[in-house]
Amino acid sequence: MAITTKEGILKVLTSYNPWWKTGAVNIKLTKKYKRFAYYEAMKRLNDEKIRRSVILTGTRRVGKTTIQFQMIDKLLRDGIPPQKIVYVSLDHPMLKLAGFNDVLDCYHENVYAEQDVYYFFDEVQYGQDWASWLKTIYDMQPDSKVVATGSASPAFIQGSTESGAGRWSVIHVPTMSFYEYCELLEIDKPELSDRDNITCWLNKSQQERTNIMIQLSSVQNYFNRYLLFGGFPELALADNDIMAQQILREDVVDKVLKRDLPSLYNIRNSTELERIFLYLCNVSSSVVSIEAITKELQGVSRPTVENYIKYLESANLIYQSWPVGMAGKKILKASPKIYIADAAIRNAVLMDDTILTNPDEMGKVVETAVYKHVAAFYYQKATSVGYFRGGKDDKEIDVVVEYPNVKNILIEVKYRNSAPISDDSAICQLCGESSAAIVVTKSAEDYGIHNAPNGEKLIRIPAFAFLYLLGHAEKNGYDVLE
Repeated sequence: MAITTKEGILKVLTSYNPWWKTGAVNIKLTKKYKRFAYYEAMKRLNDEKIRRSVILTGTRRVGKTTIQFQMIDKLLRDGIPPQKIVYVSLDHPMLKLAGFNDVLDCYHENVYAEQDVYYFFDEVQYGQDWASWLKTIYDMQPDSKVVATGSASPAFIQGSTESGAGRWSVIHVPTMSFYEYCELLEIDKPELSDRDNITCWLNKSQQERTNIMIQLSSVQNYFNRYLLFGGFPELALADNDIMAQQILREDVVDKVLKRDLPSLYNIRNSTELERIFLYLCNVSSSVVSIEAITKELQGVSRPTVENYIKYLESANLIYQSWPVGMAGKKILKASPKIYIADAAIRNAVLMDDTILTNPDEMGKVVETAVYKHVAAFYYQKATSVGYFRGGKDDKEIDVVVEYPNVKNILIEVKYRNSAPISDDSAICQLCGESSAAIVVTKSAEDYGIHNAPNGEKLIRIPAFAFLYLLGHAEKNGYDVLE
């Protein structure tokens, strides 16, 4: 008896595509709130001058599938015939085993015969020869469009340099920003103008800054919970925080470490992968030495550590932040800072209920959130986001945004009730070589301008305000599409 049949495939496809009968997507699948990545994906899909397939990549539960259903809903509302839109989940055993050829043949033979289709492939990396199939669809069906999702970004990046060169665009879907979290919870929205952003902070009076901070007071009380749970849409709305953390461990961490990565990279023993990830959770926001990991985790070889770190980055579970040069200062031996992709993942793994009262741990959590927000904000721009460490005293600047041919942006996280900046700190010494120097503080009252000894000015701004204003600026870039 055949494991897969055309009848079985059609039955699964029909259940996944109810709009073929109803003409609409189930409202429970589309959700009310739209993430920034939705607007970016729609912009790429509707671009009439540059045709590209769209691939959404990000860790589990960040909302990639929801974005696909929201896009399908928009297409249906715009008058696209329902039969021209097909959603295929390659995570389903029947469709995965059947392969692209049988699935697409079944669809075209029974539902829609023409070649001007909107294909939506979910977890496409589980489809055999997926890159070749996306290339074939792009080359042989010029009137068709493809939107795919997946959890292993290097697979797509590698594919884009091979089969996908000039054929698809990869859009990274990070965990939710603080701004998105507040909008998802429908918190009273601060009244901000387009000019109320961080880059204009230096040019405002202290009274104007105070007015902005008064507006932002409505979101301040939600910041701590965001740091603990807020990066994942479904979990952010959960009433039971303990259950939310358990789901995070099971669906985001365990499935990736025990199923997704071993399957993608032929890892026979996932225990070493779990040990390395646990180690990285403990040292998140620190410069990480491969030698130190191999010494700590006895029995794990250097090549294994290096490969597994790449795999964890590929699954969007960690970020690697690399050192950048400043003002002619020599870069030290290149070792990355490693950040867990979202503070909520780290918290769920470590299960430390004292984080909110531990200043050192909160410093790590907030620096992780700052790096993630900055990296996501500049993802589509020609920039790199790293850190600086150098000079005689080996001083560090936590986050450096490096623009080509433009002065860097410097960010130092000082999440303490008292957050002094010494005159000989790296950010004070080098702020004159930057386009902006920002000190991220803790207290809602700790904002304004810090005068450096060289006559330059630094911006002081509380973490919750910094993250929210960054999201506010990002959202403004998509307003024209709403």
